[in-house]
Amino acid sequence: MLDLLSDILTSLSMRGTLYFRTSLTTPWGIEVPPFENVARFHFAHRGNCLIEVAGCEKPVAIAQGDLLIIPHGASHKLYCAPETRDAVLPLDTVIEKSGFTGTGVLVYGGDDDDRETQLICGHFSFEPHAKHILMERLPPFIHLKNYGETAGKWMEATLRVIGDEAGGQRMGGDLIALKMSEAILAQAIRSFIESNEAPEWGLGAFSDDNLRRALDAFHKSPATPWTVEALAQTAGMSRTSFAVLFQKKMAMTPMEYVTAWRIEIAKKLLVHPRNSLTDAAEGAGYASDSAFARVFKKETGMTPAGFRKSIATDHSNS
Repeated sequence: MLDLLSDILTSLSMRGTLYFRTSLTTPWGIEVPPFENVARFHFAHRGNCLIEVAGCEKPVAIAQGDLLIIPHGASHKLYCAPETRDAVLPLDTVIEKSGFTGTGVLVYGGDDDDRETQLICGHFSFEPHAKHILMERLPPFIHLKNYGETAGKWMEATLRVIGDEAGGQRMGGDLIALKMSEAILAQAIRSFIESNEAPEWGLGAFSDDNLRRALDAFHKSPATPWTVEALAQTAGMSRTSFAVLFQKKMAMTPMEYVTAWRIEIAKKLLVHPRNSLTDAAEGAGYASDSAFARVFKKETGMTPAGFRKSIATDHSNS
């Protein structure tokens, strides 16, 4: 069985894509457009730069070894120094000017070879209909300083391998780098939800030992007829203490969380035509089709049949 975070990310159908590895020399500046249902990342393999995320007051300075995750696919600008901000060009223009063909390293910038910045850039896509409060509540960006060292020796080695493999010439290098980057996103999110910042964003239950124990048990067996009492018992707490702490840490009740995740399970089942309404209801832990349909419509604004139809329409138009 998958653990709590693995279950969430797997159910969101996370898929990684490496944009490229860059070699950027001063002066340079790139604007990355917004995109829905993705999380983006930039790892400073060598050198440093500034990253200005849309909606945030100040740019983030990332140094060699730093990792920046942009969880909600917001537009952002990358540039080498404050004085080059006005010279930022759209990503498509930079790709055209650099002659980048989609393989190897994107080489771009001026003649100052002494200030080279090497970035490993990529994004992770999620199913448009899938959601979870963990991803929805993450801040506009997550900045993990000196990431390779703080995450442990295995992560430092992973980042080194990605740097060597991404855009390289050896067979299978891009796939190796891609799969390793998926592990990095999971590790980065884990680092954040275990940090002191998580409660500020309504994600405190994931870093609380007792509450996480209850969440883990629920995710391992979501169809079990869970009650607040049963979750509290799993957490080793009284019903009242558990309910109050959960509300404080997550800004929602335990059963609101349970319902929200069960609906996500049902969505995943409804996507496949071979699954019936009863299959979706039972898989999500509902004893009757009517009870399931009622909760599904309340949570999503659509009937299960309507949701299935909308997914089929989206796939036919894509």
